[in-house]
Amino acid sequence: MLSLSRNESIAEEITQETFFKALKSIDTFKGQCKINVWLCQIAKNTYYSYLDKQKRLESDHKLEKIHGDNFEEILLNKDDAFRIHKALHQLHEPYKEVFTLRLFGELSFLQISQLFEKTESWARVTFYRAKQKILDLLEEES
Repeated sequence: MLSLSRNESIAEEITQETFFKALKSIDTFKGQCKINVWLCQIAKNTYYSYLDKQKRLESDHKLEKIHGDNFEEILLNKDDAFRIHKALHQLHEPYKEVFTLRLFGELSFLQISQLFEKTESWARVTFYRAKQKILDLLEEES
């Protein structure tokens, strides 16, 4: 595990998890291969599962950053800003315009509602839906 992960603490954690899994499923070991081969296979699968989980956690962490109302902070990062602009470009109206007016135009929901001659709650809901659509597009991209 150490040669595969190149990290002592990860290798230790995977090894512990491997033996835990092996003990739980020892009754499924059929003896068709050496036990060390069986353990190595469990270890390898455990390590790959660990990597998949880490990728998901990183992706979730990025989305958590975006989920808040901190789009403004994210837009300061040029890579993230470009991803958001790409997603925004795919939106239909009125989502695109409401989102743009709210974040880039820094208009209040009341001002947006007056522009569209709608209610303030319409502006809030439309902005929320636009943000959700952008998040979905960003998630698909990841």
